[in-house]
Amino acid sequence: MTAAAQISLLSTLEPTSFGRVAVLFGGKSAEREVSLKSGHAVLEALLSAGVNAFGIDVGDDFLQRLVSEKIDRAFIVLHGRGGEDGTMQGLLECLEIPYTGSGVLASALAMDKLRTKQVWQSLGLPTPRHAVLGSESDCILAATELGFPLIVKPAHEGSSIGMAKVTSVDELIAAWNAASTYDSQVLVEQWIQGPEFTVASLRGQVLPPIGLGTPHSFYDYDAKYLASDTQYRIPCGLSATQEQELKALTARACEAVGIAGWARTDVMQDADGKFWLLEVNTVPGMTDHSLVPMAAKAAGLDFKQLVLAILADSVQVRG
Repeated sequence: MTAAAQISLLSTLEPTSFGRVAVLFGGKSAEREVSLKSGHAVLEALLSAGVNAFGIDVGDDFLQRLVSEKIDRAFIVLHGRGGEDGTMQGLLECLEIPYTGSGVLASALAMDKLRTKQVWQSLGLPTPRHAVLGSESDCILAATELGFPLIVKPAHEGSSIGMAKVTSVDELIAAWNAASTYDSQVLVEQWIQGPEFTVASLRGQVLPPIGLGTPHSFYDYDAKYLASDTQYRIPCGLSATQEQELKALTARACEAVGIAGWARTDVMQDADGKFWLLEVNTVPGMTDHSLVPMAAKAAGLDFKQLVLAILADSVQVRG
């Protein structure tokens, strides 16, 4: 990343100009524990930067707190449903509270893996073939049409929650049943054999891609947040031409969804070198194992600068 690009990511606003900032974290989704860690890290960084910030663990009294507290803007660090799916964004817009990240439409769309894929497919962007599972007969049909191995995913969860790699019809049915406990809509995708990459975007610029490696069958919840043997490659190991191709693809993928502020796109590369879009995350993790802070560091931004850059974007008027 050039020095000019790095400078454009930095916030030039004084910490006091943000007013009183509510950091929203926790919530009731399956990703609550990750959100708590992310939220506390963000809050600590804002306070150390001199921002007048305080935290809200989003619970039953949330509406009352929004109305009673003086809030000039919100930093959303709620992962999953209720925070990343457009509902929180819509509520804050109704209350005229500026917030970080993508708006209502992009948040809702990105949270829905099926409809994100349909948008990408309509634009000719590469994403693995898939099917929607609602019964055992759907599982049998998907196995026939897609072949094995396959990856099963709840359509509206993040952090790899409820996901499983399967190699037989029996495993597929079991994985569908397990995923159904998280979401009424379950996807199954073609398994792409090859390296995985994740690419963060910040204020309209693509940060250095990260290559991921894990001894697990895929980059699951444990590999993301708990394991000590997960490998993070920065530089990502691609040639300059391939890296540019990857960055351009993820930029198009984010534009198609309507991403604003910041995000992280997950991509696989097959044996022929072709990239395949998996999903885009509008409120990525901000824990000590998280990827966006790693990418920002590679671009020359420390965690405090990253958090301020994300917050600074909330000052912009949404279209």
